[in-house]
Amino acid sequence: MTISILHVDMDAFFASVELLRHPELVGKPVVVGGSGNRGVVAAASYEARSYGIYSAMPSRIAKRLCRDLVVISGDYEFYVQASERIMNILKRFTPLVEPLSLDEAFLDIGGVRRVHGEPKAIAYKIRDAIYEEEGLRCSVGGSVNKFLAKLSSENAKPKVGPRGPVYGESVFLLDENEVEIFLDPLPVHAVWGVGPKTHKKLNALGIETVGELSRVSEGSLVSNLGKAAGQQLWRLARGIDNRNVVVEQEAKSIGHEETFSKDLTNREDLERELVRLVDSVSWRLRKSEKKCRTVSLKIRYSDFTTFSRSYTFPDPTSLSSMVLEEAKKLLSEVDLRPGVRLLGISVTNFDKNSGEQLKFSENSHSNRKDSEDAVDLIRDRFGVASIGPASILSSTGMRVKRKGEQQWGPDENSSD
Repeated sequence: MTISILHVDMDAFFASVELLRHPELVGKPVVVGGSGNRGVVAAASYEARSYGIYSAMPSRIAKRLCRDLVVISGDYEFYVQASERIMNILKRFTPLVEPLSLDEAFLDIGGVRRVHGEPKAIAYKIRDAIYEEEGLRCSVGGSVNKFLAKLSSENAKPKVGPRGPVYGESVFLLDENEVEIFLDPLPVHAVWGVGPKTHKKLNALGIETVGELSRVSEGSLVSNLGKAAGQQLWRLARGIDNRNVVVEQEAKSIGHEETFSKDLTNREDLERELVRLVDSVSWRLRKSEKKCRTVSLKIRYSDFTTFSRSYTFPDPTSLSSMVLEEAKKLLSEVDLRPGVRLLGISVTNFDKNSGEQLKFSENSHSNRKDSEDAVDLIRDRFGVASIGPASILSSTGMRVKRKGEQQWGPDENSSD
């Protein structure tokens, strides 16, 4: 086997995109995320990482670690636009591109060597094209399968120096004959599927490195971890991964959630937020030309207790009014006295082709559909914040929930 899979991973993507907009902050410790007490870090510049700050860290802790930390609220739509341009660059090298998130993707380059050259040449061309066209740095790893390609890109990442990033070539390729030497010394948590619980079980078996894991029999791993996990770890510890690059992956759910700066206990306040969430979810559902069969309500209390409630429609729908009606019923069954820290709505079980047979009259159904179609047309022409439910209107305009908004927690000045 030869190197046929590349993994491209942008370096500190959200933070790097913001530094292009704010060049005066280059060289300073910068994070993107929620600035409030309930916010978390989404991305940290390498200058911030030198203080021990990392993604998913609570923002309040990051501020304690670095008094001069600059916190920038996330602009998800802006990052999506940058990501789309980067993915288009990748597709110039191969049509077989599988995005994993906004800032990383797998590429199958097995069939493009006559056009673009050997894997090493392709990796450097990708690195240079992204930097020249977008001003952003990336790390490129390559190997014979996805698992090894991703580990290779991690090996190509800049190192965290005392004052910022220490850049290398940003490209690392792992040949098949080097796999065992490369994997053996790695900590066992480098293997996909080894989370805290599995890590603890493996440590109890005396397994600390991937090399030690590879020397354990498949039967022993299955008996200690279960069939699926045991077999997977046995294969990965030997560098075996048979998954293909998957180009088209349809979303299995559409949802939004909101973390409040203060716990909410008033049902009217929560219903107002529910209207805002359902309006956005249903609009995205219709834009994707899908209908849903299931709506789910997610609740997180102040003590972080989290649970969900779901309702499945007899027939699929994309109407906000129908989703909201059932979502309110689900909320009515929730005890609000502990205080709601987070509220979320998602829709699943998609159906593209079914008609809608609703429980109210045909005329009522037609009128509601016509009304929502009209709202969609206005938003398409004038923007999503041009029209919406009256309850989401504030003194500053429509509080329309946008994809990715506030996903890292509320900011200090949040009015929620």
